[in-house]
Amino acid sequence: MTDALRRLSDEGVAIWLDDLSRKRITSGNLAELLDQSHVVGVTTNPSIFQKAIAGGDGYEPQVADLAARRLTVDEAVRMITTADVRDAADVLRPVYDATGGQDGRVSIEVDPRLAHNTAATIAEAKQLAWLVDRPNTLIKIPATKAGLPAIAEVIGKGISVNVTLIFSLERYREVMDAYLTGLEKAKAAGLDLSLIRSVASFFVSRVDSEIDKRLEKIGTDEAKGLKGKAAIANARLAYQAYEEVFSSDRWTALEHDGAHKQRPLWASTGVKDPAYPDTMYVTELVAPGVVNTMPEATLEAVADHGEITGDTIRSTYEQAKAELDAVGALGISYDDVVQLLEDEGVEKFETSWNELLDSTKAELERLAPKEA
Repeated sequence: MTDALRRLSDEGVAIWLDDLSRKRITSGNLAELLDQSHVVGVTTNPSIFQKAIAGGDGYEPQVADLAARRLTVDEAVRMITTADVRDAADVLRPVYDATGGQDGRVSIEVDPRLAHNTAATIAEAKQLAWLVDRPNTLIKIPATKAGLPAIAEVIGKGISVNVTLIFSLERYREVMDAYLTGLEKAKAAGLDLSLIRSVASFFVSRVDSEIDKRLEKIGTDEAKGLKGKAAIANARLAYQAYEEVFSSDRWTALEHDGAHKQRPLWASTGVKDPAYPDTMYVTELVAPGVVNTMPEATLEAVADHGEITGDTIRSTYEQAKAELDAVGALGISYDDVVQLLEDEGVEKFETSWNELLDSTKAELERLAPKEA
């Protein structure tokens, strides 16, 4: 079952699970995935926590304690989510130790309502790092315009970061620039650069969802022939940008001082259109030094029938550019699509966060001690 996952790992792709719940930790399932499915990291987001806590498995005793202490709903949500991340980080600690800190990582996101507030994002990232208090945590910061200076500042303080919600090639270059700026700040502050890690979460399937919708509306044979191509082309060109930035003189100077590359992480790799192979955002994005974070269904699909054929990125740059150019030639604005996706991404996480607050508030009220 895991031959494809082993091959993927051997090709230099770090397999991370895009899911977390208390039940997954306490049942031993997470440890089992590390042992049997080559999983070496975990990512979370507000939607994942909302589903986990709404499902309720294993959260009631902690919520009852929080209710007895009369915590606010915001404080309670942070106590609940950081407890899960801390426990998951402990499960993954052997992987972290075995890989010298590269993998064995668990990500937790800043409050998505702060996505357009630089100062608040920095403060929240520092607080989360302190609350979880595990060296193998990554603090997730969205790649909004306000997020970019926050990324540089937080990296500059020696906190490892997962930059999330990246859709455009231009924004991805800005993210890598923010990372290098942060490393330069950390170096100036006398910090050990070798202890700082980062990944840049470049979103995949949502690009196809939006562009395919516009291609379908155009309706020509040429337009229909381009369906399902833009997302992979976009990600492949992101890897080309990664290769350029991390072979620059600016990077070489930092690497000399012990810095590690910010790895590209393929996010949103579950296929949304059932007409497409359910493994395509994994098998078509294989190259050394990347992370692929998968929902469990995608992980199982790759294990069952994924065909790993080696590097499927580095020989494709001309083709990828031609495919994106062809989409643009049909009148579909790349800049419009990626900005829409960023706006929608922030909005979706805000909605999930508010739903999480609402469901937690209801549980706090239900479990609150009755007045004598």
